[in-house]
Amino acid sequence: MSDLLDSVLDVARSPLALLAVTLGGYQLGRWLQARSGGHALVQPVLVTIVVVGLAITLLDVDYPDYRRATELIAFWLGPATVALAVPLHRQAAHLKGFVVPMLVAIVAGATTSIVSAVLLSRALGAGDDLERTLATKAATTPVAIAVTDALGGIAPLAAVCAISIGIVGAIAGPFVLDLLRIHDRRARGLAVGAVSHGVGASRMLREDETEGAFAGLAMGLSALAISVLVPLLAVFLF
Repeated sequence: MSDLLDSVLDVARSPLALLAVTLGGYQLGRWLQARSGGHALVQPVLVTIVVVGLAITLLDVDYPDYRRATELIAFWLGPATVALAVPLHRQAAHLKGFVVPMLVAIVAGATTSIVSAVLLSRALGAGDDLERTLATKAATTPVAIAVTDALGGIAPLAAVCAISIGIVGAIAGPFVLDLLRIHDRRARGLAVGAVSHGVGASRMLREDETEGAFAGLAMGLSALAISVLVPLLAVFLF
């Protein structure tokens, strides 16, 4: 009986099984979202994180082993991100008269995000390494990891912060914009994409194609702005 259980666990811990758990978790999230009428709290990414977290905890799988098993998904994140340029191309006409305000907003938003994160964490008594980690919180996960590592922060924690903020922003962003009576599709997409990156862009694409297009653009521009501004502002902040 013990040998049978060990065999079952070995199969459950195999790369194919872990990949199936991840894809199954995401499909479950999409199903729950459809059943809830697209409720903001039912984010497929959040459901996937819960499912995978429970699975690897119960199966006693180390995260590096899980990461290697799902390398195929990580590989396709690159092409999926590039594909966000397709809706932007379709909405290119909306860029007329919006480029300069958009660039100013991206730089101002990135600067505010970096400075506020560092000063707030410092005021709450955080250490220097945590300050350097939180400085990149509004960037996409790969950029946050790379910049945080170069800055001397905690790269794994930066990834957690980026993903968490992305999920929270995707859930609360549209509601806050409605509350503030911001109805311009371009501004809405820009705001959510700059804060919530890929998760926010996917949410806005479901809301409206124009919002999704500008969210994807904001995601890329914000990552670029943060990767440039963090080393410059670090001279004054740290």
